[in-house]
Amino acid sequence: MSEEQRRQLQQQLWNIANTLRGKMGADEFRDYILGFIFYKYLSEKIEAFANAELAPDNLTFDQIDENTPEGKAIIDALREAAYSRA
Repeated sequence: MSEEQRRQLQQQLWNIANTLRGKMGADEFRDYILGFIFYKYLSEKIEAFANAELAPDNLTFDQIDENTPEGKAIIDALREAAYSRA
């Protein structure tokens, strides 16, 4: 994901959060947003792990095309590497 895409995603999430906040109480909103924050944390950790695994091949996770057989093989290898470290 490029920086521009990331910025747009963050802006869209804030817009959604602002819309939802008007329709629910503070406690309910907090619980909802904590899920988003946790998902963002996990996503960043997984991307960092994948980038570290791909660094010897001079690749980053963003460069992988999941729609190609080679990309699917790389994703499967990353998944296996992550499971073996868990």
